[in-house]
Amino acid sequence: MTTVAPESDLRRHELADFLRSRRERITPEQVGLVRGPRRRTPGLRREEVAQLSAVGVTWYTWLEQAREIQVSPQVLDALAQALLMDSSERAHLFALAGSTDPAPNTLCPSVTPALRAMLDQLDPIPACVQNSRYDILAHNGTYGRLLCDLDALPPEDRNCVWLAFTNADWRASLADMPDMNRLLAAKFRASMAGHLAEPAWKTLLARLEAASPEFREIWARHEVVGAGGNTKYIRNAHVGLLRLEHTSLWLGPASGARLTTFVPLDEETRLRLERLHGLSRAAAPARAARG
Repeated sequence: MTTVAPESDLRRHELADFLRSRRERITPEQVGLVRGPRRRTPGLRREEVAQLSAVGVTWYTWLEQAREIQVSPQVLDALAQALLMDSSERAHLFALAGSTDPAPNTLCPSVTPALRAMLDQLDPIPACVQNSRYDILAHNGTYGRLLCDLDALPPEDRNCVWLAFTNADWRASLADMPDMNRLLAAKFRASMAGHLAEPAWKTLLARLEAASPEFREIWARHEVVGAGGNTKYIRNAHVGLLRLEHTSLWLGPASGARLTTFVPLDEETRLRLERLHGLSRAAAPARAARG
């Protein structure tokens, strides 16, 4: 007697195989990552896909293991972007997951080499690419030294909300930290409204509540505010006070990635950013050696 596997099992295994095949065909350089000297993996590692799509590593591993877990359209969208899927591959991904594509005709923005080159061209203006959860997906040299030594941190800690409430250097750099952190928490809550059931969002929230009494107190107020630009005063440890205009430009749907820049408001700040950029360039060989 032959037992036929349920359709749901077949879908999960087909989805797992498809994701694995897409991951293995993409090189680190295609998504702007540095290939270390001892790297043996031909394509992307699972943790790199998780980082690029802003999901938990364990959760993504379960997905490739065909475990019975729920996958939201927003997460599928992020995976399609991270794995550089074209329109046909994207449609196949959503079909296997039994989900409706929220933006079937939308090109998948990702941190491509061209976008990374644009970040570098913006130097000495600090700039980064963030997703809606405030994960820092890519940044230029000046931004890497703006609030802390970002390149010295593990990828899972490169999140603006996490750093604002837990990183001593980041917190010391904010001239008006209490107000800025309250505003950031309110923006984070507003952004999270469409992702309440997603594992990566719940994991970050749990980490924040466990690590920061300040965050727990602010979060309990249930304040919300939409994303937008504002003036920032940053006390940089290397060059002093910086007066900056913070602006975000969306790279796709509002739930996706955005390019964030910090433009100097005066000549003194412009000169100090140039000095900071010089310091970042001088430190680049050491960073490359670590990577």
